Amino acid sequence: MHQHEHTKAVLNRMSRAIGHMNAVKKMIEEGRDCSEVLIQLAAVKAEITNTSKVILKDHLQHCIVDAVQQNDEAAMQDLMQAIDKIV
Repeated sequence: MHQHEHTKAVLNRMSRAIGHMNAVKKMIEEGRDCSEVLIQLAAVKAEITNTSKVILKDHLQHCIVDAVQQNDEAAMQDLMQAIDKIV
């Protein structure tokens, strides 16, 4: 089990992102204005980006520090692949 100090904050952010996504879905179902939908989608994107930042910082401060101390090259490669996907 992977436990980090910001788990609760990440879960709260994910709940907000899910709430925004549900709002977008409802807006589309209701035929709301495209501009309003796009603004809501921007909020989802921002929430996901901020959540990714929290997870990345936590990963760097804990997992990667441990990996460097243990000379774990695989963990470093995994990090680089994850960064490539989120950037």
